Amino acid sequence: MAEQESLEFGKADFVLMDTVSMPEFMANLRLRFEKGRIYTFIGEVVVSVNPYKLLNIYGRDTIEQYKGRELYERPPHLFAIADAAYKAMKRRSKDTCIVISGESGAGKTEASKYIMQYIAAITNPSQRAEVERVKNMLLKSNCVLEAFGNAKTNRNDNSSRFGKYMDINFDFKGDPIGGHINNYLLEKSRVIVQQPGERSFHSFYQLLQGGSDQILRSLHLQKSLSSYSYIRVGAQLKSSINDAAEFKVVAEAMKVIGFKPEEIQTVYKILAAILHLGNLKFVVDGDTPLIDNGKVVSIIAELLSTKTDMVEKALLYRTVATGRDIIDKQHTEQEASYGRDAFAKAIYERLFCWIVTRINDIIEVKNYDTTVHGKNTVIGVLDIYGFEIFDNNSFEQFCINYCNEKLQQLFIQLVLKQEQEEYQREGIPWKHVRLL
Repeated sequence: MAEQESLEFGKADFVLMDTVSMPEFMANLRLRFEKGRIYTFIGEVVVSVNPYKLLNIYGRDTIEQYKGRELYERPPHLFAIADAAYKAMKRRSKDTCIVISGESGAGKTEASKYIMQYIAAITNPSQRAEVERVKNMLLKSNCVLEAFGNAKTNRNDNSSRFGKYMDINFDFKGDPIGGHINNYLLEKSRVIVQQPGERSFHSFYQLLQGGSDQILRSLHLQKSLSSYSYIRVGAQLKSSINDAAEFKVVAEAMKVIGFKPEEIQTVYKILAAILHLGNLKFVVDGDTPLIDNGKVVSIIAELLSTKTDMVEKALLYRTVATGRDIIDKQHTEQEASYGRDAFAKAIYERLFCWIVTRINDIIEVKNYDTTVHGKNTVIGVLDIYGFEIFDNNSFEQFCINYCNEKLQQLFIQLVLKQEQEEYQREGIPWKHVRLL
């Protein structure tokens, strides 16, 4: 870090460039990246280039270099942005927000984790057990959300397949007292199908590779990934993630956060039921579709704590309301397969939303009286989906890319508005940019 302080390459802030053009911009970014400088300022914004390897620039020594410093006192770094947001929140008692944007694989999720680690590290080393508990919960929630909401893609072995906005609440002294997570646009289609070279959500592989023989027996599962249709595409793919080790880490994190043993077991049952659902096959007897492997239906019913005939009815019929009459209409074979897949996606989405809600129940601000303790303030961290274009793009992908475009548009509008207001205040001549 000492070397980085004394030696910079290129322009550490793009604002200082003599000529601004795309070739000049990229040349400066490339020079800095090649010299190990992955961060570069653009005024109050920091541009990050993912090195796809671990760098020793996030330790305690680095945290101390940025703690309490002004934004441009130190070389460009994610910690400089995090510290500026924390100081602005504390000094002005106003809510602040950090927006992390970029294409898939840019390193947004890792950036959000480093921001949280930094804020946890610089807040007062208070003896209050509650403050330490909240810090721990906020950090532990990350690996649980990643297990159920992240997946291996062709761009990234740990890609977020959902949008996440996290509020971290602070008391009047600047200590974290709780938080809240909002999740958006979970890519639930990944449960049933994946692009070539990609996997489903980590949770399925972690359970099969890390679950004990006793757990797997109780769920009627076997360790062979290729035995399950929904995850067969990604069964043999190499990944940098150790699923068996991660299973233990996630299970321990869930315990620390406050999930009860029976709740964790229920989560495993739902994951197992989805895997079994993928193996259901339908055959046609005349015009009537039937379930080929009835034993699997019994297993699914057991795992979902319901009756076998109810599972069969849900898979083979749909309820239609015609006026005052309600009738059960039998599916065709194609409709039954579609219904099975829709069922699996819906179950997984509800499971994920329940996990987020459960975490929120535990980390939300409790027993904070503003009349006694003063106003509580918030730092928001937005970690949105990365922009992606595939050979075959689903409606979900359209929504993800549209969301990114709107977010980028809003960001540009706010920056331009802020800069133009500053030019006006200081009487600087400029060509006005009309905001749409």
